[in-house]
Amino acid sequence: MSKVIGMGNALVDVMTILKSDKTLVEFALPKGSMQLVSKEFSNSLLSGTLGLQKMQSSGGSAANTIHGLAHLGIESGFVGKIGKDNLGRFFEKDLKENKIKPILFHDLDETGRSVAMISKDSERTMATFLGAADELHEEDITSDIFKGYQFFHIEGYLVQNRELIRKSMRLAKSNGLTVSIDMASFNVVQDHRDFFETLIREYVDIVLANELEAESLTGAKHEKALEQIAEMAEIAVVKLGKKGSLVKRGSEEHTIGIEKVKSIDSTGAGDLYAAGFLYGLCMEQSLEICGRVGAILGGQITKVIGAKMHEESWTTVKEKVSDVCCD
Repeated sequence: MSKVIGMGNALVDVMTILKSDKTLVEFALPKGSMQLVSKEFSNSLLSGTLGLQKMQSSGGSAANTIHGLAHLGIESGFVGKIGKDNLGRFFEKDLKENKIKPILFHDLDETGRSVAMISKDSERTMATFLGAADELHEEDITSDIFKGYQFFHIEGYLVQNRELIRKSMRLAKSNGLTVSIDMASFNVVQDHRDFFETLIREYVDIVLANELEAESLTGAKHEKALEQIAEMAEIAVVKLGKKGSLVKRGSEEHTIGIEKVKSIDSTGAGDLYAAGFLYGLCMEQSLEICGRVGAILGGQITKVIGAKMHEESWTTVKEKVSDVCCD
C-alpha cells in the first residue's frame, strides 16, 4: 500500500457560527474567500465575534487531507512549522493521536490560526494568521523527508514561499514520488496565476481545484478549465460543489456525482475530497472510483461543523468506501 506525505500550513481552526453575514461585511471579508490577515486583525476578529458559537480543531488544507487518508488506513506524515505554545502542542498531539507521523519544525512566533466563519448557507469564509506556519522555509526541507513515501501532497496556500514549494516538489520528484497539489482559494490563485501554471507544468502530476480556482488558473469555465489543466498535468480534477466533480486524464474523462447529505458546513469538503481521491490512487483504483470515493468523503464532512469527523461518522464512511472500491 502506498504512503503519503503532506506539507502545508500547520494551523488551528477556530470554527465560528455566524448569525448573519453582517460580520463579513464589517470586516471586509469576501464571502467564500481565504484572506491572510495580521495577528492584530485576527485578534480583532476574535473579539468581534465574542458570544458566537465557536469550536477549535487542528486545520490547514493539506493537514485535513492527511487526516482523512490516515483514517482510511493510509500510512501518512505531515510537514509543517508550529510555535512553542499551547496551540502548537495541540496541533502536534492531534497528529500523533491520529497516527500521522509529525515532521514539525518550531519557531518563536505563535502557531498559526484560521478563523473560519460559517454562514447560514454553509459557506465558509476564512481569515488566516499564518504565524509560525509562514516560517517554514526551503532550508528546512531535505531529501530524507520524502524517503519511503510514494505520494507527496501539498497545498497551494504555501505560495507565499515560492522557493519552499519549488524545492519540496523537486526533492519529491527526485525521490520518485507522485506530486499532487490542491489549489488555494480563488483569490490566491488569481494573485499567483503565472507561478502556479509554471509550477504545475514542471512538477505536478495531479491538480485538484474547485470551480472558481480552476477558472482563476485558466480563465475558462469548468469544462474548458478541466481540459486546460489536463494539458498541464497528468490528472486534472475540478470540484463543482453541489454539481459534483469532473476528472480527466488524457482522453479519459468522468463526471462524478455527489454524496447526497444534509449539509451544514462546507469547511474541509475540498480537502476531504482530495483525501478520498488520493486514497483511490493509493489503492490502485480506476479514475472514476477515485472520484466517487472523493465524493463520499467530501459529502460526509459537510454533515458536521469543521473539517474533522467523529469516529462513528468514519465507520459509515469506511463502509461506503468499501462498497465503492469493491463494486
